[in-house]
Amino acid sequence: MKTYSLSVIILLCFTILVVDAVSFYWLQAIIKHVPSQELRIAINVVFIGMSFSLILAIIILKLRLDHIDVKKKQRLISSLYGITVAAFVPKICFVLFVSLSSVTNSILSNTESVYIVPVLGIIAWAFPLSAILYAIFKAVYHFKIYTISVQHDDLPNAFDGLRIVHISDLHLGSLNYRYKVLDKAIHIINTLKPDILCFTGDLINNYAWELKGWEASFLKLSPEIKKYAVLGNHDYGDYSKWPTKLEKQDNLQQLKAFYETIQFKLLMNTNEVIEIDNAKLYMVGVENWGMPPFKQYGDLKQSLTGIETKAFKILMSHDPTHWSEEVIKNTNIALTLSGHTHGMQAGFQTKNKAWSPIQYKYKHWAGLYKENNQYLYVTRGLGWLGFPGRLGMRPEITQLTLHN
Repeated sequence: MKTYSLSVIILLCFTILVVDAVSFYWLQAIIKHVPSQELRIAINVVFIGMSFSLILAIIILKLRLDHIDVKKKQRLISSLYGITVAAFVPKICFVLFVSLSSVTNSILSNTESVYIVPVLGIIAWAFPLSAILYAIFKAVYHFKIYTISVQHDDLPNAFDGLRIVHISDLHLGSLNYRYKVLDKAIHIINTLKPDILCFTGDLINNYAWELKGWEASFLKLSPEIKKYAVLGNHDYGDYSKWPTKLEKQDNLQQLKAFYETIQFKLLMNTNEVIEIDNAKLYMVGVENWGMPPFKQYGDLKQSLTGIETKAFKILMSHDPTHWSEEVIKNTNIALTLSGHTHGMQAGFQTKNKAWSPIQYKYKHWAGLYKENNQYLYVTRGLGWLGFPGRLGMRPEITQLTLHN
């Protein structure tokens, strides 16, 4: 999990303090209509207490971060992340709305708006707060099934109707051993009855000990499903400090062994052929390949070794930037499956439109894309990292059906 410098933390705390100060100012314009002085004092005490408690908690966590047990650290950071977002974002909405209203309506002198604007300001605070709380306590494990049809003329007739379920970015460390959450997702996958299950990386946050006890859940997957996986940027342990290189290597070896235990074929710059009635389809997997600062472990050329140029190929590559930077430039791979973006775990989607702040970093961030005769599908991910919720970007299980 990414850590931030002390200067960044101080800037964050200062920003929170400024927003809280302005919020407190406008709060007085609202609570002055409360008849009970005791209640007004209580509201102010609670507001000030919560504001300084949050800032103090952020600073203490930063100063003590290196001394906290690593197994507790992830939970503390995620919890504080959620509390900060839930406290900070609604206040910003409140401040912006009431401040703007004060300019346009002169609420200090206009008797008609002296009650209306504060009430609307409270609504401007309550609505985003409700949405964030829903994102944290409900939407984060409210799985959404996407059904996608992919038509490709080069698909061999024997594979027409092939069903692939695509999942990614489980981040098991964030689930804190809530096994029933994954059991629910696995039940959905089994119900879809796919021929192939593809997992495109980030099984863990950093450490192999996050895998403890999850074997039982994965082994509930139907044995009739062919299961493939690749590694994501978090699977290598690159975001942790290791006493020795050997310990980091051992962490990765434990992850690889886990895939063997749960009966997934881990494709490390390799491929595997699937044959039906003498027709062939190749599952290809590369190690993580991303634009800096992300590492480029993937070797696309090596992963295609032994495959005829005209063969139908499905590539699993964690980071979708790989598709535009290498795949469509140098290969004729028909379909690439990626994850990584999480859809930023925030945004909105309608039938015809989708938006997320992540689109300003990643050109291909969610859904199906096509260029010439090559497809890319980017899943929004199944788990979460950092912010412990999903705001308008529900966790995804995708079923892709291939047709010729």
